[in-house]
Amino acid sequence: MNHTLQLFLKRPTTWIGIATALMFQLIFSVVWMTGYNGVNDRIHNLKVGIVNEDPEFGAKIAQQLQETLPVRTETFGTEAEAQRKLNDRELQMVIHIPATFTADASAADKTATIAYTLNESNSALIKSMMTSVSAQVTASVNKVAAGQSIQQALAQANLPADQAAAAAAALSERVSGKVTSVNPIDGMNNQMVPMMLVLASFVGAMIMGMNLEQSSMAAAAAGAGRWRRFGARALINVAAAVFVSLVGSTMVLALGGQSVHGFAALWGMLFLILLTFMFVTQMFLLLFGLGGMLFNILLLSAQLVSSGAMVPRELLSGFYLNLGKALPATYAVEGGMNVLFGGPGVGHAAGALLAIAAVAVAVGALAVTLKPQRRPQAAAVPTPAAG
Repeated sequence: MNHTLQLFLKRPTTWIGIATALMFQLIFSVVWMTGYNGVNDRIHNLKVGIVNEDPEFGAKIAQQLQETLPVRTETFGTEAEAQRKLNDRELQMVIHIPATFTADASAADKTATIAYTLNESNSALIKSMMTSVSAQVTASVNKVAAGQSIQQALAQANLPADQAAAAAAALSERVSGKVTSVNPIDGMNNQMVPMMLVLASFVGAMIMGMNLEQSSMAAAAAGAGRWRRFGARALINVAAAVFVSLVGSTMVLALGGQSVHGFAALWGMLFLILLTFMFVTQMFLLLFGLGGMLFNILLLSAQLVSSGAMVPRELLSGFYLNLGKALPATYAVEGGMNVLFGGPGVGHAAGALLAIAAVAVAVGALAVTLKPQRRPQAAAVPTPAAG
């Protein structure tokens, strides 16, 4: 046993494996602890749209919401404009106060309604936070509306002011909240699909790239030129991306996944995500050899934090928010959500992924050009024996 253990410890691959496990712990600890630090304190970065059609009590409520809500607010003249920005994820919720709000709140036989619209094609945390905000708004507005309208009614009945105020506090609610959603998501399994696609695609591309690097080293020893090896890797990346994305898309839909734009759109987006990840992870391997895996591990951790798959990007610090703009997973999550659940379209995400892939290919080609070519050693020619 001791001899076998010594054989393992003498191999560089054993120490590389231990170092890789250690680096996963170090990198993920640093990135995740710094990336998610202070997330709950940045709710003020979220944005809510307010549409008020009631010039009386509704106008006062809209003003009060702008002053007291813990999030940023923007007022809109029409609900259609606010809904468009909600669909584009520029807003996290729309609050609509109808034209009949004052009349309904004052009538004895009616209840005024505030409408809230959420866009579920987002991180699950958005829905949870905005649902909480809507409940707080409804409770606050209801307290003011009930007290004001009923106190006025009792005062008109010639009750003393203090008795009218006490009776008003004990009477029923005057305002209710109605929460609806656009781009609804069917279950937690579907909610997690964008993150799953990013995680599975990047880790798969990273491991595939490592094995292709080893294959490239073997091909170099067999005499294959640098550009032939570079071209072969590119062709393998494209072919593998087509096949793997086909299997992945099929499995997602076969297991109950949703795709509002259909199978072909999901397959195309997943193909583009995989291909971009393959060229990006390959870029670091071409630059640094197998040592490039360290950069790929760092990239994996940074992307999971900054992509918006788990935590809305608006709640991240400025560093991680700007870092995410340069990383492909951000656009993979954006495009994936648009294809799976609905949204503004995939043009922006697809264009960004193509641009990142093109840069990765160009940098990889530059690395191939500048790296010194290792000439394979010629086999030794036996010297004829002297006669």
